[in-house]
Amino acid sequence: MREQVGRDEVKVMVRLPEDQRGSEFDLHAFTVRTPAGASVALGDVASFQRSRSPTTINREDGKRTVNVKAKLAPQASSSQAVTAAVNAKDIPEMLETYPGLEIGYSGEQREQAESFASLGKNYLIALVVIYGLLAIPFRSYLQPLIIMSAIPFGVVGAFLGHLVMGFNLNVISMFGIVALSGVVVNDSLVLIDGANRARREGLSAIEAIQQAGRQRFRPILLTSLTTFFGLAPMIFETSMQARFLIPMAISLGFGVLFATFIILLLVPAVFMIVDDVQRFFSESVEGDPSPQAVPAK
Repeated sequence: MREQVGRDEVKVMVRLPEDQRGSEFDLHAFTVRTPAGASVALGDVASFQRSRSPTTINREDGKRTVNVKAKLAPQASSSQAVTAAVNAKDIPEMLETYPGLEIGYSGEQREQAESFASLGKNYLIALVVIYGLLAIPFRSYLQPLIIMSAIPFGVVGAFLGHLVMGFNLNVISMFGIVALSGVVVNDSLVLIDGANRARREGLSAIEAIQQAGRQRFRPILLTSLTTFFGLAPMIFETSMQARFLIPMAISLGFGVLFATFIILLLVPAVFMIVDDVQRFFSESVEGDPSPQAVPAK
């Protein structure tokens, strides 16, 4: 124990002389006092078992900890299946066998959980910023939502890409999806901007979106294809050094490719729906024109 004496800390240690604590027999013969006040040898009231002791004792938050480490086999692509199996079978059995035991993940699993927690919050902030950057030049609260409606379909494309390529989702995949959200809106932006220019020329909504679709089809398709084929060497790379970044490339490449075809079908439909809703509410606010008085003959 340690005692504070004035300004100094005094370390107090009580132990047997060195000649009485040098062998296993000394431990068996060590005298202890029973609750009744008698003195007996420790070997008479306790059982001894030989085992290996830890070379060091680690503590975290005042609790003794034991680290269990493992590495993935070369053919394994992710630790998620192993973690799920351990959570479903091994951990409940250990908690039932050893009451008071606390189990937690560290290393890559802890970093991954922390990354997911911060990534979700920052992703929402990024979406708000994207919305603001779109709302200012368009001077509209609804058209940025039309443009950003392609983002969920880009995420679906990223999931399908992982399924096709046989990769599991991980933190790097989520980073790719966040980056995808800023890339996939480009096609919608080009299409809606073309429709707005046609509307300013006096065309109706249906005519404007049709003209924008014809004029912007080639730029939209070429932009998406060049993005996908630019990422293709990384997506189809087989070396172990590249497997760390392949999930992010899959999220970007397949997300952009899938969202492109959805944008060409979805965005024009949403554009027309919004136009119909706006015309409906504008007519409801204005109301039917009041009947004019007929002059008497």
